[in-house]
Amino acid sequence: MRGFGPEEYRSRVLRAQTLMVENGLAALLLTTEPEVRYFTGFLTRFWESPTRPWFVVVPAAGDPIAVIPSIGGPVMARTWITDIRTWRSPDLTDDGISLLSETLVAVAGDAPVGTPMGHETHLRMPLADYTRLSKAVRLLSDEGIMRSLRMVKSDAEIAKIRTACDIAGRAFARVHEFARPGAPLSEVFRRFQMTCLEEGADWVPYLAGGAGPMGYDDVISPARDTPLAAGDVLMLDTGLVHDGYSCDYDRNFGIGATDQRVRDTHARLIEATQAAYEAARPGATAADLFHAMDKILTGGAGGSDAGRYGHGLGMQLTEWPSLIPNDHTVLQPGMVLTLEPGMTIPGGQYLVHEENIVVRDGAAERLSRFSGPALTEI
Repeated sequence: MRGFGPEEYRSRVLRAQTLMVENGLAALLLTTEPEVRYFTGFLTRFWESPTRPWFVVVPAAGDPIAVIPSIGGPVMARTWITDIRTWRSPDLTDDGISLLSETLVAVAGDAPVGTPMGHETHLRMPLADYTRLSKAVRLLSDEGIMRSLRMVKSDAEIAKIRTACDIAGRAFARVHEFARPGAPLSEVFRRFQMTCLEEGADWVPYLAGGAGPMGYDDVISPARDTPLAAGDVLMLDTGLVHDGYSCDYDRNFGIGATDQRVRDTHARLIEATQAAYEAARPGATAADLFHAMDKILTGGAGGSDAGRYGHGLGMQLTEWPSLIPNDHTVLQPGMVLTLEPGMTIPGGQYLVHEENIVVRDGAAERLSRFSGPALTEI
């Protein structure tokens, strides 16, 4: 089934409202795509345009209120939201701020309104408009409410992430169709994205990777036209989307036979991934998973310049928490994580491996089909 039924969203609202009451907040003000979609189901690529602001107000009692540009009214009306207030946007004088102020004052009065303000959040509205709004409404931190809600996924959300992982898995299984000596890396990227779409992805907003005879030094930039050569190791890392939810994992391939040091490093990464998977149980922390991997990768020296060995996953490619030494977020059933160890190949460059899991009561569940220790050669 595409999307979710109203019961999924009502459950999210009720959990948020419980936390709002506990924290003395009269409402939540949400301004970014995943936050708006989390409570409404409003799914559109129109967020790519920075021209218009979008707002959703979640009161401490009652259903959410959408305060949005009129161009989005028909799409929002197809969700479960019934209170939809619109204005013609863009408006260079008052781009929805008066309408939003009136809505928040009616809902909250003089009581505080929370909005996400912690790590991995941003304010998707002009700062001048936020300043204007704050003169009419008491705006405070949401005290981490949105973070705590989104970290723990429902079974319906996990099913969509699992489907995204399955789609990527089928695409990875076809890399041999187009990755060969002489093929430009840029063409391999294009063909892989096409393959993801053929296998059922809605879109492929993220694809990174690298290639070289002894690893790669860059896993975030667009592909160059450099042709693959025999003996190269090729890495493709995809964050394709299915029904608004992402996978995020990679695969390394040998273009023919690779150096023994490459194969040994790959095996070490698989060992580290398995260690983190086994450690990912309720009550463990994000830092525990980091240390489980780092013990294997560096002997406990403290990681690499990549900064972390994984992160949360869901509607966004990367979410809270981060698998770093000082993130002591306690794992709970329903948290979806990317395990992403990386290490330098002796005498070479970098190699990274990535898998997706969900924390369950007891042992974690694999969402991606885990790679074996032997590097796949094509």
